Amino acid sequence: MHTARLALHQKKGRIEVSSEPSGQANKATTKVTIRLHAADNVVIARKQLVSGTLLADEQVSVVGLIPAGHKIATRTIEADEAVRRYGQIIGFATQVIKPGQHVHTHNLKMGDFERGHAFCSDVRPTDYVAAPATFNGILRANGQVATRNYIAVLTTVNCSATVARAIADHFRRDTNPAALAAYPNVDGVIALTHGIGCGMDSEGEALAILRRTLAGYARHANFESVLIIGLGCETNQINSLLSTQGLAESSHLRTFTIQDTGGTRKTVAKGISMVTEMLASANKVQRQPLPVSHLVVGLQCGGSDGYSGITANPALGAAVDRLVRHGGSAILSETPEIYGAEHLLTRRAVSAGVAGKLLERVSWWEDYCVRQKAEMNNNPSAGNKAGGLSTILEKSLGAVAKSGSTNLVDVLEYAAPVQVKGLSFMDTPGYDPVSATGQVAGGANLICFTTGRGSAYGCAPAPSLKLATNTALWQRQEEDIDINCGGIADGDVDIDTMGEQIFRLMIETASGVKTKSELHGYGQSEFVPWQIGVVM
Repeated sequence: MHTARLALHQKKGRIEVSSEPSGQANKATTKVTIRLHAADNVVIARKQLVSGTLLADEQVSVVGLIPAGHKIATRTIEADEAVRRYGQIIGFATQVIKPGQHVHTHNLKMGDFERGHAFCSDVRPTDYVAAPATFNGILRANGQVATRNYIAVLTTVNCSATVARAIADHFRRDTNPAALAAYPNVDGVIALTHGIGCGMDSEGEALAILRRTLAGYARHANFESVLIIGLGCETNQINSLLSTQGLAESSHLRTFTIQDTGGTRKTVAKGISMVTEMLASANKVQRQPLPVSHLVVGLQCGGSDGYSGITANPALGAAVDRLVRHGGSAILSETPEIYGAEHLLTRRAVSAGVAGKLLERVSWWEDYCVRQKAEMNNNPSAGNKAGGLSTILEKSLGAVAKSGSTNLVDVLEYAAPVQVKGLSFMDTPGYDPVSATGQVAGGANLICFTTGRGSAYGCAPAPSLKLATNTALWQRQEEDIDINCGGIADGDVDIDTMGEQIFRLMIETASGVKTKSELHGYGQSEFVPWQIGVVM
């Protein structure tokens, strides 16, 4: 097995996805399949193929119907033999697979094999640019830099969710435009509610994760001010939340409970009054040119398909490489979705300690699945499989491409703050709202989200850019997607050029240009802290 770093490159009219040692790639412009590596025993269908279609370069005829984005065997694959894509193992044949046959879940299984982790072997000096780019950001008094300017209503417990939403709804520009008419520099008042906060161990990991998440949001640069509301008798007491997380009340952080205030109507009225007092200060902000080094971009992929690891993910990786060279930071996450590809990251870790921390998180997930009587291969989802992904190994290899080729500088617990410039990995589930919530709590002020099956995800307070992996999706769901990376598979654009476009779109969005999801009003319901442990 080739254990070297997965490198993804694109030249005009040619797709080349290879790992060292390098493989030869085929032109994709006029061909019906994509070969990703010389060592692969499958190719990828660029469109739906019918039985009898000749794959001239492979000297193979298609057997049966092959959906777009799915795999076709290029030679006989014996039972239990490794199936390779990107030059890497994505699973093992459950039966003899003949040339031209469809390779998917019906004849492909997971299996154990040796991975060459080779700690730090691919670490390279970062080639920082001489004149870093800038964006029009918001400089806070404490030195933090924001891409948006919101006021937040947070809750300690689900019991205060309804009043929090009622307070935020009073300031909605679509239903009550007068409330914010005098405050054009305020992006909005949002309520971020959740379903937990009580019925949990007061000293346990679950409560610690929730408090870390809420504290990350309370400190987030994109919030000028924050109001925290509790019920009063919950496990997640406001005083304990503040003290354990090093927070303190101020003019920018106010708290109270429903029980102390005297009920729902009084709580809503008090909350509206407090937010109104915060608006004048929030409206004073002005955008100014600031270095891109202040950007922290959360990397997500959801509704992935067979094109994700060929188009949008490597293009986003090219943008991340640019971001890091300009001094910025990115967060790769979704631990179950790097499973089987973690060796590509340990090779890029700046120290054995960082690499070891990553493997510790992978081991935690293996144990967690055993305890929950689940399998890591329960991921991919049904939609992923319909799009051509067969195993978590295959999905992970494509998912890691979002991180580009830059060094891995740190590994973080869920919702922990980013401390080091560059690429960090945050341990999160693969479920996108939960994962992105952790990234934003860690300081992400922008999200980039690739999708092949289609997504309507949005995030608040960090704007979310969505990237389509294929042109058919872009044409079908353009109202929700911000940029089309399908031209890579179509042979119209190369990965590096698309990476530059994504990087420029990051800068525009961070400067205040609204994303499609922001225009639709997404973001508040997508706040989903990771719920772990026993609910009592």
